[in-house]
Amino acid sequence: MAIKGAIVVDIEYCKGCGVCVGACPQEVIRLSKKVNGKGYNFAEMQNDACVGCSNCAVVCPDGVITVYRLKV
Repeated sequence: MAIKGAIVVDIEYCKGCGVCVGACPQEVIRLSKKVNGKGYNFAEMQNDACVGCSNCAVVCPDGVITVYRLKV
């Protein structure tokens, strides 16, 4: 049984530090070219290869990433 994952980033609180980008083993996360209300490039999913490992949420210093998992 495979696990499909997804992340949701609270973009208004993301400071664009990029720690989550390096922590993702599937290379799913990137910093957006758009900016949030504070002028930061926020983290976002760039493809659907997320496996829901939660590495990004664990290393996020501001706790703005929520990880969802679905058994498929």
